[in-house]
Formats: sequence, C-alpha cells, structure tokens
Amino acid sequence: MMSGNYTSIDNQNVSGSVPAVGDPPSHVAVKFTDSNLQTFPPTGGQGKISGAARPPRDADDTFGKPNSGSDEPQQSGWFRSFTIAAYRPYFDVDTSDVLERIKDSLFPFRGNFSEKTANNPDLYGPFWICTTLIFVAASIGTFVTYLAHKLQKKEWDYDINLMTWSAGLFYGYVAIVPLGLYIILKYFSAPAGFVQLLCLYGYSLFVFVPALCLSVVPQEIFRWVIAGVAGFMSATFVALNLKNHISSAGESWFLIVAAIFLLQLALALVLKFYLFTVTV
Repeated sequence: MMSGNYTSIDNQNVSGSVPAVGDPPSHVAVKFTDSNLQTFPPTGGQGKISGAARPPRDADDTFGKPNSGSDEPQQSGWFRSFTIAAYRPYFDVDTSDVLERIKDSLFPFRGNFSEKTANNPDLYGPFWICTTLIFVAASIGTFVTYLAHKLQKKEWDYDINLMTWSAGLFYGYVAIVPLGLYIILKYFSAPAGFVQLLCLYGYSLFVFVPALCLSVVPQEIFRWVIAGVAGFMSATFVALNLKNHISSAGESWFLIVAAIFLLQLALALVLKFYLFTVTV
C-alpha cells in the first residue's frame, strides 16, 4: 500500500493554489457614506387626488378641466357678454311664468308688469313671441292673398319677401327701440335695465298674434278695428309700465311716455298697411 508516501500540507502557501477560506465572522458591519441627493417637498397633485403623477405638459387635459360652476375663473367685463353663461339666467323660466306674463300683457291697464319682472326679466318669451309673429304674419298674409286671388279667379304667386320683411320688422323693432330708449333714459338720469326693456317690448307684441289671425276676415273695416285695438293695447301696456319709472326723469317725462305710446301705434299702422291690407 502507498499510504505512507502521502505528505500532509498544513497551512502552506503553494504556488497556483487557492487559499483556504477561513471561518466567517459572526457579523459584518456595513457603513454607508452620506449622499449629496436633495429632497424636494411633494408637489400638488393633478385633479382631486393629491400626490398623483402629473401628465406631460403637452398632454391633453380637456377632461381634467373643471366644469362650469366650479373653481374655474369666470370671464369678466365685455368678454362675458360673448359667453353662453351670460345669457343663461334670462332663459331660465318655466312655462307657467311665460303664460302668466303673456296674460299680464293682455291686461295693459294694470301697469304692474315691470314690477313683477324687475328681479327676473327673461328673453325666452320675447324671442318666441317675435318668432311666432314672423311665421304667423307670413302664413296668414299668404293665405289671405291666396283666397283673395282665387275668389277673383286671378293668378297667384307666393311672395317670399313677406317672411324676410316680417323677420326684419319684429326682430329689429324689439332690439333697436329698447336700445334707443335705454340710451335716452340713461341720458335723463333715469336708467333702466336693458334686458328688462327687451322683456317689456317683447311681451307687448303678443297682442298682435291673435290680431293677425283675425285679419283673415275679408272686411276692411273689421281689419282696421282689429289693428287699432291691438295697437292701442300694446302702446298702453308699454307706456303705463314705464310711466312710474320715467317720471323721475324730470319735466320731460311726459314727452318720453308720449313718444313711446305713439311709436307703438306707428308699429300697428305699419302692420295694418303691409299685413292687414290685401291687394289683388
């Protein structure tokens, strides 16, 4: 046996050999050096959840913008006049409110329409009253002239200018006359709300809707009576509702009220000669 030829090597350094690994220490201490990183306070989060990550600056945040009525900054000055929100309160009325105001316009001698609408004048009723007048005037005028031509067995042609003329008359009257009156009252130190004047003049034209419907009766005297009564009611309605307010304008208040009354009668005369008169 060759066991006796082996040589034991104990803790000797031999060239090309791997040193033996000693026993591991009981614990190892790790030391970290202080870093130079700065800490920043957390920034305000996007939306309602704080601390959330922000999107890139070029991201579309359309759906993250607040709705109207929230913390979104509101437009002020003249810029607000070009927004829908500026006119929304004037169309926030119920059907019962519009019907009640229409009923008040048919009783002109009460003179309390301006007091009832002082806090909440609307443009919904005046807009649809003018629009209804345009279509009623065009349709009734066309129907009356059609019957007149057929009864006399004459050729009839549709007049498209009747629609455009009616639109210009009613929309223009309700917009221009209150604007002129607004400027005049402001000059005489008795300013009135422009929207309130639009509301008053808009409802004052409702009486012409049934008057135009009654103009189908082929009697010239009856048409004159209808146009006169409608014009008188409309003029009285406007004049009496503005009388108490304009009386603070000084000695010239009577002239202003008289001019308002006569101008409303002039509208009735224009309607009589153009819409209530049938020529064949």
